[in-house]
Amino acid sequence: MARNEEKAQSMLYRFREAQAAELGLAPKKRERRPAMASSVNTVGECEKWRRQILNQIARKVSKIQDASLTDYQVRDLNDEINKLLREKSHWERRIRELGGAIYSAPRMIDNEGREVPGNRGYKYFGRARDLPGVRELFEMEAPEPVSRSRTELYKNIDADYYGYRDEEDGQILHYEEQREKELLEEAANAGDSTEQQEDDNSPMETDEFDPTAFVPTRKQVEEFLVRRRKEQLLEKYVSPELAQSVEEAKEMVGEH
Repeated sequence: MARNEEKAQSMLYRFREAQAAELGLAPKKRERRPAMASSVNTVGECEKWRRQILNQIARKVSKIQDASLTDYQVRDLNDEINKLLREKSHWERRIRELGGAIYSAPRMIDNEGREVPGNRGYKYFGRARDLPGVRELFEMEAPEPVSRSRTELYKNIDADYYGYRDEEDGQILHYEEQREKELLEEAANAGDSTEQQEDDNSPMETDEFDPTAFVPTRKQVEEFLVRRRKEQLLEKYVSPELAQSVEEAKEMVGEH
């Protein structure tokens, strides 16, 4: 009896599957990424596979940080990441050939903001940088610069370095003569235009300055300032009628 139920369930499942396929509701089978990027002829499909590779790279880079992985697993993961990076570059090249976006190769940055170390295109991610032999590879001391004596520095310096023989062929002299004539003509034209502009903008004639004109002495300046201050105080505190009476009194007395 159980066997008949299993058959009925199996037939029912097939019926449901066929019905869903007729209605277009059947789940699509997962597409497999083409092995050759050149076999794809549309930019949209290339972009889809590139995004898939980027997601895989992100997952593997996160996984390689796991401290529980063995050194062998870390090496395998690092190899897989580098393989995906090469595959990504193939798809980007194909997108560029089809007239799509041009992806420049950015610098690979780790979680700490440092550039991912690598050699000849092979990069090391996460714990792969701490593998035996890898850290020593990138922490090798840079070779010290070779010191050169003054004699060695001046060994290849001759008269041509200082330009002593530049005028022997005559080309520079000819060029300098032509350039000198051009500069003189430009200066002459500029001078004529400046003089004409000054004549047009010249101000109206005024009286010439007389150096023998009267120059007051220091005492006269002080007297003028005192007199001016008195006038200001009178204008401020004395009424016009009082000021007029004072002036009349001065005239009667004969003071000026």
